[in-house]
Amino acid sequence: MASTALWAHHWAGLLLSASLLTTWSLPAAAQLTLGDRLPKATRSSLAKPTIAVSQGTAIEHREGVSFYCDTKDVNITIYWVSNNHPLKFDERMWLSTDRKNLTILTVQREDAGTYQCEVWGVLQVQSSNPTFLIVYYGPDPVEIKLEPGVPNGEAVEVIEGSNLTFSVETLSHPHPDYSWFFSNDSKPITSLSSTTSTFTLHAASKEHEGLYRCLVSNKATNLSRLGALKVRVLERVTKPCITSPNLNLVENASLVVLTCQTSHEGVGVQWFLRGQPLLPSPHLVLSADNRTLVIHGLRRDDVGPYECEVWNWGSGARSDSFRLNISYGPDRADITRGPASEAVSTIKAEFNSSLTLQCRAESQPDAEFHWTLEHSTSVWTGEQLIIEALTWEHQGTYNCVAFNSLTHLASSASVRVRVMDWPMPTYANVPNTQEQVRVKKVLTQDPPGEFHEDLFVHFQKESSSAVHGGYSRGPRKPQPKLASDPSVPTLPKGNTESNYEVLVNPEHNLYCHINSSV
Repeated sequence: MASTALWAHHWAGLLLSASLLTTWSLPAAAQLTLGDRLPKATRSSLAKPTIAVSQGTAIEHREGVSFYCDTKDVNITIYWVSNNHPLKFDERMWLSTDRKNLTILTVQREDAGTYQCEVWGVLQVQSSNPTFLIVYYGPDPVEIKLEPGVPNGEAVEVIEGSNLTFSVETLSHPHPDYSWFFSNDSKPITSLSSTTSTFTLHAASKEHEGLYRCLVSNKATNLSRLGALKVRVLERVTKPCITSPNLNLVENASLVVLTCQTSHEGVGVQWFLRGQPLLPSPHLVLSADNRTLVIHGLRRDDVGPYECEVWNWGSGARSDSFRLNISYGPDRADITRGPASEAVSTIKAEFNSSLTLQCRAESQPDAEFHWTLEHSTSVWTGEQLIIEALTWEHQGTYNCVAFNSLTHLASSASVRVRVMDWPMPTYANVPNTQEQVRVKKVLTQDPPGEFHEDLFVHFQKESSSAVHGGYSRGPRKPQPKLASDPSVPTLPKGNTESNYEVLVNPEHNLYCHINSSV
């Protein structure tokens, strides 16, 4: 209540004086401590003060109020109490020297409540009855809230089909009136009463998109505030698609622009590469709105798959996977012997055997292969080159060129084929099986110089059934017959006839003439 500290100090001084003059002391019930009140028997000698107020109601920031404490007692001190607590003075208040007049120069809302004055005498205190001060204020600035909704810039976004609840937040005393307006309509929504601070809109659609306003009015203060809220109704998003104007893509030579096509405005866009969120880089550049992806310096591993997702705060949808068709290569060409995995530069093969050369080069699309043989004008096509029966004509350097018709690039490789000596024929009816004779080879067309070699032929003694005094050829190895595939190039077998002059007995210069066809 009153300033108890001041009263306690005053009361302590009186007790000290009394203790010095007499041994009389107050009963324990009458001894005061800080904040205690005097017993009723002690207070009864003071008259009850009365309080008067200039006006019981006031408008915040516009009016002032004066209180007067009326008492007939003298030699007293007056203290002021507000809402049962000692009044806290500030620069807006003025107090007369006799403390009977209290003036609040400019009323604020926190000044509202009960006021009392207390009269303090020697060992006595008396309080007036409370008087009330009502302060009118507001409305304060108006804020319109919307649930469910998400602020986005100057508008609040909602999903079509949802039920929307509008509510006004403001402070005002007394309770204000509300008038709701939709969009640019100057007439209030008649279905809502003037006391409605909230209302619900069912199944929002595009036609509900616009500006909502609420006029809040306080009849006591004659003040009004207008609140506004812009509402944007978002469609539930549908699946987007990825498009690209580039059709013929070539590694390192193409710049690709991918676009996430969607009919929705104001949606977020997220890109995915191989199922993971795409991270922008100097190689993969996104536009400001993320709707366009630019791939610089196209690489073969940029094929994808790519996906884009559009979303708003209420729904989302992702596109189908999109893959790029990137042409590249051919890379380095290699030649292998048949399906072998290792590239070769030289191949040795027996005369009359079959040989398969295979050319390979990484390429998209698959490369075209062209074969040539040195000193020959013939050109063979295909990944494989099959020689069914090797002759001297087939030896030499083979060159394979891999060509990509979309990249217009080519890569080549070569291999040298060496044809080894013919198989050694065996002859019967030879007198001495241990005798070794030299066969001088006479060819109708000489093979390359590095392949001029002498052949050694072993003769065996003729059996008893053989013709006396004659010589016959041993059995000749038959030529291999390979399955013919018209799609696989095959080189011609060439002329394989040879004439041989056989020296039977070097000492007697005896010769045997043999005609042989391989």
